[in-house]
Amino acid sequence: MVQQMSNLHYFYVLRCKDNSFYAGYTIEPARRLLEHNEGRGAKYTRLASRRPLDMIHLEQFDTRSLAMKAEAAFKRLTRKQKEQYLQKTVSLPIP
Repeated sequence: MVQQMSNLHYFYVLRCKDNSFYAGYTIEPARRLLEHNEGRGAKYTRLASRRPLDMIHLEQFDTRSLAMKAEAAFKRLTRKQKEQYLQKTVSLPIP
């Protein structure tokens, strides 16, 4: 049985327990948040001191490329610029 791939791609931002940000890409935001909170996500979010995590931003894109470009651009910002971006940009409802 072949799984159908999602046509939607997401760039997301998590706020860690230590108040740091983690940015990523996924096609299933709710599943990915669960993975991060269970310590099965990225190496950065595996540390118990960074969990629990809250998804504070979610943007939808039509292609993986666009979502990953948004993630890469966000990661290049300073902390202050990231906070400004999060305040200005409209986020989808968080799962």
